[in-house]
Amino acid sequence: MKITADEVLHVAELARLKIDETDLERFAVQLGSILEYVASLERVDTSGVAPTAHAVLTRNAFRPDEEHRSIDRDRALENAPDSENGFFVVPKIIE
Repeated sequence: MKITADEVLHVAELARLKIDETDLERFAVQLGSILEYVASLERVDTSGVAPTAHAVLTRNAFRPDEEHRSIDRDRALENAPDSENGFFVVPKIIE
């Protein structure tokens, strides 16, 4: 599929990319090759293939949720460099 330099510039603008004029023709050829490959995939017969979200079956590997008591506030603040009124004190970063 033939891609023009104007189309490359348009896509670059949409992606907010700055492309040097000397690279336009090379990118046009590369994008054209990519689109030709995608078009070749459309010709593959997939009539007997069920739609999938993953190529390999996956299962949730997380542990089940279990309720636990939370850490005591005083214990959580024991190693804090600075605390005040039961809260962590951190440096101000927004002025």
